[in-house]
Amino acid sequence: MRRALPCLTCCVAVLAMSAQPAARAQPAPEPAVQRTVSEDDHVRIEELRVRGQTQRVVVRSKTPGVAPYEILTTEGGRDLSQDKRGNGRRVWHILSF
Repeated sequence: MRRALPCLTCCVAVLAMSAQPAARAQPAPEPAVQRTVSEDDHVRIEELRVRGQTQRVVVRSKTPGVAPYEILTTEGGRDLSQDKRGNGRRVWHILSF
């Protein structure tokens, strides 16, 4: 009888754990998105940040006839010393759909 009691205790514990509802997988929370607009007399700068990383910077001139341009930013997870692309360069979009 002494051996049966610990075994019975284990069985009761297993049954109690299996009776609890399974934890539902919750979807990942939405990333923190921040839009910042800086403006002075000559330009308007729009910045988009996702999870603290700058994704897009657009500079719009208030001078009539001057096209807005985008400043290329680095992508997260890249080694900047190995990246030979034009980070920080200005890019004008010619065609947009």
